[in-house]
Amino acid sequence: MSWWIRKGEAGKVGRVLVTGSSNTDLVVRAERLPRPGQTVLGGDLMRFPGGKGANQAVAAARAGAEVFFVGAVGDDDFGRDRLADLRRDGICLRFVKTLRGVPSGVALIMLGEKAENLIAVAPGANARLRPADVRRAAPAFRGVAAVLMQCEVPFDSLVEAARMGGKSGAKVILNPAPCPGKGLPADLIGAADILVPNETEFEALAGMPVSEAIEGGQDRMPRRLRGKTIIVTMGARGALAITPDGRAFRAEPPRVKAVDTVGAGDCFCGALAAALADGRDLEYAVRFATAAAAISVTRPGAQTSMPRRREILAMLRRRPVA
Repeated sequence: MSWWIRKGEAGKVGRVLVTGSSNTDLVVRAERLPRPGQTVLGGDLMRFPGGKGANQAVAAARAGAEVFFVGAVGDDDFGRDRLADLRRDGICLRFVKTLRGVPSGVALIMLGEKAENLIAVAPGANARLRPADVRRAAPAFRGVAAVLMQCEVPFDSLVEAARMGGKSGAKVILNPAPCPGKGLPADLIGAADILVPNETEFEALAGMPVSEAIEGGQDRMPRRLRGKTIIVTMGARGALAITPDGRAFRAEPPRVKAVDTVGAGDCFCGALAAALADGRDLEYAVRFATAAAAISVTRPGAQTSMPRRREILAMLRRRPVA
């Protein structure tokens, strides 16, 4: 058995609680993405389970974690179908609320021939997740190792989840996506231990490119980001981690042929949370997550593309963690 695979690898690796959105992704593939005011003809309409929260929950579960999901869906076919999908991955849905007369979340996605995408989201029930709903999930926070959040549900609910996660001793991981133009609430950033933005989101949060942050270290970071672990996802160039002491390291992804990049960032976040919940160190967790994301882009869809733990470990055997 290789040294990076622990005894009992087939079992659950730790508890992850995900607070976030659940959507249905309606996808059309076209040869090129339209410009404003332009119509292009595409292929058949495809439907996939999605939503950043649900995507990350599935990624964490398939990476081996015991996962609890806190979110909201409508009492429609989309909502019922999405809950059925999550159940199939063994995710606990005890703390997902179903709202009568409210539509479930939907994402409208267009894919271009080079795997680029345009996405618009109608949040529906996701926008009705309240702090009180998070507090009702208190039993799930007991013994949780990582709390994972994104920005497709109201900020006050995320702040409550971060507060409860910190109180329970969990690592609080915030994926600031989508990052609003006016920025994120200071109390939300303050409650997070780890931030996982992409390059554009990092620049919006830090007011500088990633290269400048590496050169300047923590001293160049805005005060609100100091003392945080920051992991910047960079697509085909892998991921870069900057630790609170200013150390930086990069995880190079394996070469793969991308067919659909939707959900790759969510795959990274879920796999990262699962590895950290397993007690792995940061460098291993980042490399594990990078391998998972690389596998995900070789498949269509978001949740449907998330790899299972054995697949990620097989990728790591090809590219062992140093």
